[in-house]
Amino acid sequence: MTAREAGHVVDLAIIGSGSGNSIPDDRFDNLSIAIFEEGVYGGTCLNVGCIPTKMFVYAADVADTIRDAARYGMTASFDGADWPSIVERVFGRIDPISAGGKEYRVERCPNVTVYPSHVVFDGRDPDGLYRLVTDGVTVLARQVVIAAGARPVIPPVIADSDVRHYTNNDIMRLPALPERLIIVGSGYIAAEFAHVFGSLGSRVSIIARSGRLLRSQDEDISERFTEVARQQWDVRLNSDITGVAETTDGIRVSFADGGHCDGDVLLVAVGRQPNGDRLGLASIGVGLHDDGRVVCDDAGRTTAPGVWALGDVSSPYQLKHVANHEQRVVQSNLLKGWDATDLDSFDHRYVPGAVFTHPQVASVGLSEKQARDAGHDITVKVQNYGDVAYGWAMEDTTGLCKVIAERGTGRILGCHILGPQASTVIQPVIQAMSFGLDAQAMARGQYWIHPAMPEVLENALLGLDL
Repeated sequence: MTAREAGHVVDLAIIGSGSGNSIPDDRFDNLSIAIFEEGVYGGTCLNVGCIPTKMFVYAADVADTIRDAARYGMTASFDGADWPSIVERVFGRIDPISAGGKEYRVERCPNVTVYPSHVVFDGRDPDGLYRLVTDGVTVLARQVVIAAGARPVIPPVIADSDVRHYTNNDIMRLPALPERLIIVGSGYIAAEFAHVFGSLGSRVSIIARSGRLLRSQDEDISERFTEVARQQWDVRLNSDITGVAETTDGIRVSFADGGHCDGDVLLVAVGRQPNGDRLGLASIGVGLHDDGRVVCDDAGRTTAPGVWALGDVSSPYQLKHVANHEQRVVQSNLLKGWDATDLDSFDHRYVPGAVFTHPQVASVGLSEKQARDAGHDITVKVQNYGDVAYGWAMEDTTGLCKVIAERGTGRILGCHILGPQASTVIQPVIQAMSFGLDAQAMARGQYWIHPAMPEVLENALLGLDL
């Protein structure tokens, strides 16, 4: 019996249950839909990314607040973390949400079929329908949305070893807090987990191949964060790993210079790779960028008619808020039709990001180097948190706000913040850039609550030499 005869023909197939799962709303009730998800339902953000990590981060923030109490005349002590209780608090809420999301699609959406297995393209049938093969079943789809996300990258020196290693996928479910944690990586995932485990009581070692942490950030931010990080954790810069082995005392990571680092648990956080290479896309003529992203245009269309892409599998920004934006664009365009002349477009002009480490980091727009390399005539102002009243109240000595603007016009080109609540303080800049508000109008055209934290941003704007 053919797949068509068996009834496995759908109007729309969605690969991935993260942001892609939000596409079918009541406007799609008249379509037959297949959703493919080989992992935990709900995608990276819900299960192993944004949401659970920030719940751990908040616990770590509380621990740091208790440790620092003496700075404010308080008597308090941090006596250790109840790791199993923290894990239960997080996943006792997360797991039911994931299960409920799957139950909703399976039990309450009669037009949706969920396939809990890996899927690959196998070309097209004679009628032009896309063949999707999963667990011995072939589904034929008129249109497909590729929203398959990304996966952790594991360096060969670790992948080829017999040493147990963890990634963001499973490190948060450790049965006990490790005494010594080795983190391989220097980006945002490494920085956030260093904060979580270090603040909750582990001795953290960060192994960085380069000379700075968070090197994708503006150089001033990266350098300041690296300085602060070295005061909190054992940071090994410019360290090339040549071997990983188990010892009688745990795990040893060896370096090219002859040194080594010992620990009990190994976390790999060197980056994430889009999953497009696992989908058989060559069979339908869809290509990948050099970095593995699925090629698509700014409407989400791939080179195969009727096949769309969104989120980490195709976007240059592996961020949930970007995936959600791209999901809304593709959702709208599905309703309009592939050949519509008024398709919506992705808006990647001012994509913000934040690193929930200690201290927080947030950024939007160009770094100073990027602005100069692009030929802009710029003015830059760096304002320390400790120069404003709320910064004084917090006894902050490391935070800074850096604003980059175009001289003459006052057009804001970028903003980079390191310090408490950076992810919140930066939001007015994102709004200003998105709606075309220049630096002077932003600074003087509104009230800034005194003595709230955003005054550090106000003063940075006022300090620009326009």
